[in-house]
Amino acid sequence: MPPKAPTVAEARAFVEKVEARLLEANVEASRADWVKSTYITDDTEALAAKADERAINAQVELAKASTRFDRLKLPADLARKLKLLKISLTLATPADPKASEELTRIVSGMEGAYGKGKWCPPGSDKCLDIEDLSRLMAESRVPNQLRDAWVGWHRISPPMRPDFARYVALANQGARELGFADTGALWRSKYDMPPDDFAREMDRLWEQVRPLYLQLHAYVRNRLREKYGDDAVPATGPIPAHLLGNMWAQTWENVYSLVAPPNADPGYDLTEILKGRKTDAQQMVRYGEGFFTSLGFASLPETFWQRSLFTKPRDREVVCHASAWDVDFADDLRVKMCIDITGEYFATIHHELGHNFYQRAYNRQPYLFRDSANDGFHEAIGDTIALSITPEYLVKLGLLDKAPDPSKDIGLLLNQALDKISFLPFGLLIDQWRWKVFSGEVPPEKYNESWWALRRKYQGVTPPVARSEEDFDPGAKYHVAANVPYARYFLADILQFQFHCALAQAAGCTEPLHRCSIYGNKEAGRRLNAMLEMGQSRPWPDALEALTGERQMDATAIRDYFAPLERWLEEQNRGKPVGW
Repeated sequence: MPPKAPTVAEARAFVEKVEARLLEANVEASRADWVKSTYITDDTEALAAKADERAINAQVELAKASTRFDRLKLPADLARKLKLLKISLTLATPADPKASEELTRIVSGMEGAYGKGKWCPPGSDKCLDIEDLSRLMAESRVPNQLRDAWVGWHRISPPMRPDFARYVALANQGARELGFADTGALWRSKYDMPPDDFAREMDRLWEQVRPLYLQLHAYVRNRLREKYGDDAVPATGPIPAHLLGNMWAQTWENVYSLVAPPNADPGYDLTEILKGRKTDAQQMVRYGEGFFTSLGFASLPETFWQRSLFTKPRDREVVCHASAWDVDFADDLRVKMCIDITGEYFATIHHELGHNFYQRAYNRQPYLFRDSANDGFHEAIGDTIALSITPEYLVKLGLLDKAPDPSKDIGLLLNQALDKISFLPFGLLIDQWRWKVFSGEVPPEKYNESWWALRRKYQGVTPPVARSEEDFDPGAKYHVAANVPYARYFLADILQFQFHCALAQAAGCTEPLHRCSIYGNKEAGRRLNAMLEMGQSRPWPDALEALTGERQMDATAIRDYFAPLERWLEEQNRGKPVGW
């Protein structure tokens, strides 16, 4: 007798059990991961790996069980939940228990190795972690010192290389068991469109902004040549990665002082202002919270202030990489970061709190809908708020007496472009590389060669010293070591300007887009919250439409925001080589 066909009622009962089980498993894993990230030891890594394994295995098991309902015509909410159950994994463990345990242990170990990574300069009695090295890369103007720091940090990752290759094989095995070609296809399936269509969408958005990046790259290269000489920086080729103020050359704002236009000093330095007022880490976070409450959002819960990690402890190793947490998927909100009193961290705090306020906005949704419309939305919200960190906003906080004259805008826009525009190709290529690795197009023996081919193609940067397959430079980036997909950051860089443009219009701003701040505007807050509350309950074009009135991601707002700067860059580059 053939098995009885499933019913809608059975599907609904199944989903209810799924949500209850996954909530319990993921809260357990979240607590273990918090402890592992804030107390790095072999024991906490092992405990977190086991909790992560249980949570992932539960989701994989339930995702496979859900295929029983694949041919059943379901109400829209049930159909979406079952789809999200399959695609929300970033790591699908194989069915074999030994392989599953091995995979989660490898990923936990690679993240731990990154968190514990240090470079010990020859002749020095102090070893430097990534926070120390990031400060050195930002502040030093001595090429040999920058080169040594770059090479020193990149020594942490070659030991990960065999583990990474094994992780790829095991993760692909788990993805195939769920019906995906490989882990890259699983990741690309999260965007309410076929995986290959999403890859093309990324390329389309990049082509919209590439002309602006090329102008910025050419301008920065010329100014760095003036500083470091023709031998260090070529007139027509890629820029050496160690000279751009950041360990990964992913953002360039730390070299602003070397490339700033004449007479563009806005007359203030936010870092100096914050330090001059003896601002502490908690006050930095209070500023970020104040932005959201000014829009009409409720204050953060008291437990946020009790349980968050704001500064690096002296007595233990922690993962300092800034992150926002929703530990119980309800209201146990936290941030984990090692705050320096700088303008950069001031913006980072606004970004991380964007995650927290988003998490709380959708916490009344069913469990499977408690996420952003797509993962790029989650990253974009805080950055959208950070675009409102204008001089006018700083005046309202009492950090500035008056906003600088609009004649200084080119300098302010250039500083922002060194952050936002320089990041776009890096945000694109991280997952371009991993998609090729997961698909087998890039085999283990070509990991490093293909990494630098993509960095040259998209970023126009080159390593400061010769690299080989003895190296494993992708592993020196946290998100690669920790199995964190990266396309979301590229999308966020696009979406934040699209969001900012729509919210500025809602707020009635008549200034140029780069001068608009929505601080204190309740209508903008209402529009924002209406989208945040949707969570992942609808396809992302619906959420985008709720905020912007548009259903397609579009980089036009970036070009509009930076239009005065792009015209200026074209003037500066006239008659000089552009591209590499």
